[in-house]
Amino acid sequence: MKKEITIGEFAKLMNVSVHQIRYFEEKGVLFPAYIDDNQYRMYGIDEIYRLAHILLLRKAGLSVQAIRDWSDEGTPDDMKRMLTQSVSTLEAEIERLRALSGFIEKILDENELFTRNNTSFQLIKRDRLVLSSWFETHVDTELDARLLARQGCELPDLFEADIHYIYEGDQRLLLCTEAHDREGDVILPAGEYLAYQFTISSEGELEQHFNTFQSIADERHLHLTGTRILVEKSYLSLFTQESLHYELLAHVDREGSGHGRRKEIR
Repeated sequence: MKKEITIGEFAKLMNVSVHQIRYFEEKGVLFPAYIDDNQYRMYGIDEIYRLAHILLLRKAGLSVQAIRDWSDEGTPDDMKRMLTQSVSTLEAEIERLRALSGFIEKILDENELFTRNNTSFQLIKRDRLVLSSWFETHVDTELDARLLARQGCELPDLFEADIHYIYEGDQRLLLCTEAHDREGDVILPAGEYLAYQFTISSEGELEQHFNTFQSIADERHLHLTGTRILVEKSYLSLFTQESLHYELLAHVDREGSGHGRRKEIR
């Protein structure tokens, strides 16, 4: 009885498909022990170990080409170097997945807060926030695809980051995103803010909400300093695709004077 097995038996033994074995053979990293008189591809114990090594290295993240290069002229030091690099790659991927998991949890938490909060207006404490400006436009300019494309840069994680619309007093509108690990050029000071959350289906509804926001501040005798900040939470539209979610903010000055604080919004 032959000691070698057919490709079908080989595939079953190693829990892979015949197609996968043929793929490795096409790439030059695996070969049958021999081809018998009936043109059957036969595999022995050496090929079992060889395929086991290939599968292990693929699981470790090495490409088929890297495995082939190492097979041709690799040394033990080369294998150590490749596996060390694989560990670094996997650790970076773990960190990426951890960050993604945190972002998804943020979306769920903010949606839960948005849906169960019956009071649209709140006084909240906010930490100092550094923003990077994206581009500047006029408050009456409607955002469209052509306007965004003219900025000559990629969208700054549009559906992952909060887009901050900073309304300047001279009808200028500055669009910003949070500055992550880089120097920003707009600073929102720490302190107490009047916050108003709402959803709209079109930009034409914004003015009404701005007026409501100011009315609430007047009713509560709140002295709002600096510019108004409109925060678009694009990712919350995942739950209601027909609506846009916003938070309108303004810094509250309990002393009735914003001296020294307005300058931080620049």
